[in-house]
Amino acid sequence: MKIRKAVLNSILTQGVLPLFFYEDAEVSLQITRTLYKAGIRVLEYTNRGKQALDNFKVLKKAQKKEMPDLNLGIGTIKNISEAEAFVDAGADFMVSPITNSEVAKAAQKYKLLWIPGCMTPTEIYAAQKHGAELIKLFPANILGPGFVSSIKELFPGLIFMPSGGVELNAENITAWFHAGVGAVAMGRKLITKDVLENRLYDQLFADTETALELVKAVM
Repeated sequence: MKIRKAVLNSILTQGVLPLFFYEDAEVSLQITRTLYKAGIRVLEYTNRGKQALDNFKVLKKAQKKEMPDLNLGIGTIKNISEAEAFVDAGADFMVSPITNSEVAKAAQKYKLLWIPGCMTPTEIYAAQKHGAELIKLFPANILGPGFVSSIKELFPGLIFMPSGGVELNAENITAWFHAGVGAVAMGRKLITKDVLENRLYDQLFADTETALELVKAVM
């Protein structure tokens, strides 16, 4: 098991957390390899389809052989059965779209980083009470950087990461970091439908390098 603090530090050092799901295991593997080649060392695979668990096992097998320094987590974990299944498959951390106390307890039991999704101060407070250190602000395109600026001082010590609508451009990424986030999560704006369906791995490689450069410029 990866140490919770080590994974958290890796996310904050990288500054951007890519996330994706695709039905095809081989495409999922090639996307992961491309992200790794571009410099990604923390990645979230999302539990958004019936193939997710089997695909995740394929990715874990490749991680052990080819990418031993990659932290590979699982996202969209909403209940304890999903959490247990992916912990058994070797998840290095867990991300949720909600705050579920049973998932929080499972993460604590296995000493894994748990990143819950929140949209309101009440939800953030509940997540903090359940031991969360890094909060996923979701959906980011609805909340906006101004939300972070408004609530950050209410929760000293908590780290925030917007997810859902973070744009691959300097203006948007700069706005988030200037508002006080510790990292940004990027899904379909980085790993686009076109990239997935048309196997545009060279484009993904270039876009990932751009994302890392944009983040490093404002961190």
